[in-house]
Amino acid sequence: MTRATLAVLLSTGALLAAPTLALADDRPPPAGALKLSEILSKVEAAHGVAYVDEADWDDDDGHWEIKFVSASGARTEIRVDPLTGEQIQRR
Repeated sequence: MTRATLAVLLSTGALLAAPTLALADDRPPPAGALKLSEILSKVEAAHGVAYVDEADWDDDDGHWEIKFVSASGARTEIRVDPLTGEQIQRR
């Protein structure tokens, strides 16, 4: 095997492993957190949701960011506490 071939194989392996290394730093929701399906049910009931566009775990701040469209067509983004499923007020 030539050095060039070896270099390509090693660099390809490093690229394939990079996403796995990035995920290792992600923190999951805390112990005792509600399931995402339970949180979405609460959000749908409380806000008259037509459909949920996106649900994203913000591991830096420890909350769910939920983007949805209401029955009236309004696009909304809220932050939700993972333990209670309640909306967190922005500061």
